[in-house]
Amino acid sequence: MPYAPDAEGSCRSCTRRRWHFDSVLAPYLYEYPVDRLVQRFKYEGRLEVGRVLATLLGQAVQCSGTARPEALLPVPLARSKLRSRGFNQAVELARPIAKALSLPMRRDLCVRVRATQDQAGLRARDRRRNVHGAFAVAGNLVPRHIALIDDVLTTGNTCGEIARVLKAAGAERVDVWVVARAAR
Repeated sequence: MPYAPDAEGSCRSCTRRRWHFDSVLAPYLYEYPVDRLVQRFKYEGRLEVGRVLATLLGQAVQCSGTARPEALLPVPLARSKLRSRGFNQAVELARPIAKALSLPMRRDLCVRVRATQDQAGLRARDRRRNVHGAFAVAGNLVPRHIALIDDVLTTGNTCGEIARVLKAAGAERVDVWVVARAAR
């Protein structure tokens, strides 16, 4: 089911809070059947499903008319999570989009400096505390305009924290591109 924003193009949750990121592109709501596809991709290692989701997100980006960023940044995954899962779902989504749009994918731009508790099951306030200080910019050449790539935007706290550190390091605009956003 495609995501239907309000008349101004924002979901109600996004308008209640000041975010460090500048925009969100989320073509779907995280509900059936998209939720099942994301779960198969992320938790069952069905990379072919990830390629389909990346194609859908890439098409949404191309149809949106959004400004082209200088680089794509897949949301970094904790080392322990990467070891257990075997892949970073954000990288798997970003790779074909970067290729289709002829944009660099900058996995080296931001690193997770500490492991965090799994965000699933945490309340919004706890999620914000959980990710605060968990990311750092690696290097000093930060593109002015960056698009963060991830599978689902739930509370926005992870992407918000990454955007905060990117902007503190000199980024002027940080957009968030995700397959789906949580239905609220």
